[in-house]
Amino acid sequence: MSVAHTVVTLLAAAMVAYSGVVVLTRTEWITKALTDYRVPQAWWPWLGAAKVAGAVGLLVGLFVPVIGMAAGIGLVLYFTGAIVTVVRARWYSHIPFPLVYAAPVVAAMTLGALS
Repeated sequence: MSVAHTVVTLLAAAMVAYSGVVVLTRTEWITKALTDYRVPQAWWPWLGAAKVAGAVGLLVGLFVPVIGMAAGIGLVLYFTGAIVTVVRARWYSHIPFPLVYAAPVVAAMTLGALS
């Protein structure tokens, strides 16, 4: 395990955990966006929990690589779904937001696979 992999994984986990907590605490800016994207409110706790679980999985992956890879794949699928949701809602200017959170996850997975 390289230093770069550890640092990028910690960054990715922190970003994804923050994103999950924001959904779980129903912060105003995220609830407005989710409402604009027509995501049902009943889904919000599950979406937040999925992000937090993914962040924990990335951290566990530092010690059990297969868990980290599984968490990374799950998060990439999650953020792909977020992009689809944004496109479906026709908020094209918001497409970069899920990409900002997905990029460090992909980088962590890549560095993990290389080490």
